[in-house]
Parts: sequence; structure tokens; C-alpha cells
Amino acid sequence: MSPRTKRLRKISNPPSIKGFKPYGPDIKTQKEPIYLYYEEYEALRLCDYDLLNHHQSCITMGVSRPTFTRIYASLRQKIATAFVEGRPIVIEGGKVYFDSDWFRCEECYCFFSNSEKDKNIHNCPLCNSPKIATYTSNELEQEAVSILKQDICVCPNCGFEEQHQLGNPCSKEVCPKCNVLLRRKRKLKYR
Repeated sequence: MSPRTKRLRKISNPPSIKGFKPYGPDIKTQKEPIYLYYEEYEALRLCDYDLLNHHQSCITMGVSRPTFTRIYASLRQKIATAFVEGRPIVIEGGKVYFDSDWFRCEECYCFFSNSEKDKNIHNCPLCNSPKIATYTSNELEQEAVSILKQDICVCPNCGFEEQHQLGNPCSKEVCPKCNVLLRRKRKLKYR
């Protein structure tokens, strides 16, 4: 039996730093660093900085309550080890996605996010066009709603139009006036 696939954890506010280093007179030898995953950093931020409880935090990250508790326990163990042993902390990696920077290509109209926060986006990953627009998550949601509102089914025979219903192909809908199969009419170019 294969293990379950890990669900991606949502990171709303990535760290502005890459880690910490201990200092003092006794720190002369370079010790191996402790690696904190992004989801562990997010758990620390939500619980101890934003003062949310575990239930609110797990909803924010999009994981179950027991999963969040395991992430938080792992984080506390790693921080304790780093403090007691005087080891540096490095923040990187993990099964996460960032919910902040979204882009839309003005050429092929695809939406994409920046999964690597360290790198700037200059071109569309599909068509390599440099014409890209930046969206916040709220603007992206409004854009998607406006696209769905402009999605219309039309009769090629008499011109009858109706709002497209998600999950219902237009080619299976029949015009109530002339009994002809409807087709999709797109006002916006998007893929």
C-alpha cells in the first residue's frame, strides 16, 4: 500500500529572512543547521505572532487539525534543538504553495503564480511573452467571476443566448426556440 500524497500547505505570508545564526564567545565551530520548512514557519507565525488558535490556523493553511498539530510540534522541537545546541536555523522547502503573487499573461490569457519567491517573473511560462500583469488574490477572484459571467451559450440558428452552466456542456443543451444544439460564445480570449 502506497502512502497518501501530502496535501500542499498554503503559505499566506512567506518569511522575509532566510534564517538565523547564533552568536557568542563559545560559538567557534560551524555546526550543522536546523532546517525549518515553510509550513513550520507559517505555523509559528499564525499561532505565536498572529495569536490564532490551532483550529483557526489549520483552516488558514488548508490542512486538518491533527496535521497542523504535528507541524507545530515539529517546529517547536526544531527550535528547541537549535537554541540548546547553538545551531543555525535555515528556513526553506516543504510541500507548500504561496497564495500571494498571481500573474496573467496578456498574450495567451493564462493565469499563473510565482512558486519560487526568490526569483522575479519576467515572462509567461507558456508562451514566453513579456506582457504580464500582476494580481492580488482578491483581484484574481474578481477576474475569474467576470470571465464566468461572460461565458454564454448561443444558438447558431436563431441567436438565442443563455448563461453557461458550469459542468453542463453547451453541446448537450438544446435551444428552446428551434431545438438546435447550442454552442459556446466567448467574449474574452482566454484559455
